[in-house]
Amino acid sequence: MKLVELKNVVSEFISIGRQVDPLMEHYLLSNLSEAFKEPVLHQIRTGGKRVRPALTIISAKALGGRQDEAMPAAAAVELTHQYSLVLDDIIDHSELRRGQPTVWKKYGISTAILVAVHYRESISEALLDTVNPPTFTRILAETIKVLTEGERLDILFEQAGRVDEPYVVKNRYKIVTFDDYMDMISKKTAALIETACVFGALSARANKEQIEALKKYGHALGIAFQIGDDIIDLFGEEEKTGKRVGQDIVEHKLGNIVIALALEELEGKDKEKLLATLRKDEVTFEEAREIINLIKAKTRAKERAQNLRDKWVSKALQSLRALPENEHRKMLEGLARFIAVREY
Repeated sequence: MKLVELKNVVSEFISIGRQVDPLMEHYLLSNLSEAFKEPVLHQIRTGGKRVRPALTIISAKALGGRQDEAMPAAAAVELTHQYSLVLDDIIDHSELRRGQPTVWKKYGISTAILVAVHYRESISEALLDTVNPPTFTRILAETIKVLTEGERLDILFEQAGRVDEPYVVKNRYKIVTFDDYMDMISKKTAALIETACVFGALSARANKEQIEALKKYGHALGIAFQIGDDIIDLFGEEEKTGKRVGQDIVEHKLGNIVIALALEELEGKDKEKLLATLRKDEVTFEEAREIINLIKAKTRAKERAQNLRDKWVSKALQSLRALPENEHRKMLEGLARFIAVREY
């Protein structure tokens, strides 16, 4: 597929994913007081691509399933994603998301925590409307626990900050290996994408081989997506991404594949400079730019990360061979191929 065709596939994904918005609002508005409505709906009304619910719907349709039967599962998946973002923004003290004030910044931390609790129980209500509530509930409960572990690891990979958090200070990682990184992104990013695809297969009452194929696809897609995200964080074009380059360095993160690979290659003072920068109490974007230039000049970390991303894209595509050939399988293939070339 040409780039323009891949972008069209992504646009179609977004369009399909947004069809879940009215159903999400239905679950969120259930047993909700009028005075609490604005804070609760703020999170889902600030935008978002809705790729995860689209994966549930398209995975189901790729196996001959009905969209209406996949919709509650799709809603549960996206509500889980939004639930995690509300909490992430509190944890990371993020004041903006998609150019809008985050829930905690606009309404306060106490209110944001209550919003998160409301989302969690709205997820439970959505799961009751799936084709097999006990199975869907068990899988999503496991997934949320895995997401939590991934977030815990990501926090512990930070090299500075959170000095008032005893657990983090005591357990912070001094170095992050490649295996550590892969474990973290498998949990924090890939787990929910994997579940989104599995939910689609289950909604279509697929056989074990098809469920396993979509599970592997979702896992590989999630890994490739996060590696691509890490590359864009350090080497993206700000006019395309809408974000400052080097955010992960400013946030002291060792949990970026490019940084992890660069540390394997750098030696002596260069390695010390990278680690010392990440461990400063405050890192400026100018200092982040210096580190990015160092990585460019002294390592092949960017190229190695790109090759790794492409390997996982290939794994995702290979997994889809177990599915029948149809337009929806082609859409799943197109999304994977887009991840290999995306710039934002």
